[in-house]
Amino acid sequence: MTRLPSFDLTGQVALVTGASSGIGRHLAELLAAAGAKVALAARRVERLDEAAREIAAAGGQGLPIACDVTRPDSVATAVATAEGELGPLTILVNNAGVTVAKPVLEHTEADWDHVLDTNLKGAWLTAREFAAHLVKLGRPGRIVNITSILARRAIPQGPSYCAAKAGLVHLTQVLAMELARYRILVNALAPGFIETDLTRDFLRSEAGKRLEARIPLRRLGRPDDLDGAMLLLASPAGAYLTGAVITVDGGHSVAAI
Repeated sequence: MTRLPSFDLTGQVALVTGASSGIGRHLAELLAAAGAKVALAARRVERLDEAAREIAAAGGQGLPIACDVTRPDSVATAVATAEGELGPLTILVNNAGVTVAKPVLEHTEADWDHVLDTNLKGAWLTAREFAAHLVKLGRPGRIVNITSILARRAIPQGPSYCAAKAGLVHLTQVLAMELARYRILVNALAPGFIETDLTRDFLRSEAGKRLEARIPLRRLGRPDDLDGAMLLLASPAGAYLTGAVITVDGGHSVAAI
């Protein structure tokens, strides 16, 4: 009989950045439900405490950790704290991100730096720290970078966000190539338009409804639409997958603009 692939994460320890809300919080809860111990990292510690309590109430284990991914010292502390409290780290989910919605001619240098420092530099700093830690200990692992369909599809008023997510796709591929020799798999998950607390007002506006009408599946995404792809990238089922970008967008990226 054919052996079914395993999506079980029992015994794994994951660090999820940007875990205080939205997609990051959902993915942290998903990994915990699959059996992993999860370190939830973000700047808003009070929201992390709430998420950790919900994970515990569901029978999992979550550890809130204050972390600013734009600061190397904060990232190093988060990695060390996660391992010290939960055990050997094996999974990193780079989800921390911000956006500035302004036309290109109104985008300031500060706007650009804010978005690129968080979405791209922060992912690089965290991946580098995590990978260096695993390489030093001779331990395999997984890195999952959360990018976007906007890495490959431009929209108005998003120059910094689109550029950062496009850079994250290429960073994913470079890391996959360099870290394969250390048995560290690096992939990216590219969501389409997912309805969360942060996006709900826009997506329910007239502009959001016009956007929804262009999605072939004729609906917006929900955070749980990402579950299958996330578990594939984090679990033994994806053991021969590295350098890939999995798009979950209801067909939006292949539809006519």
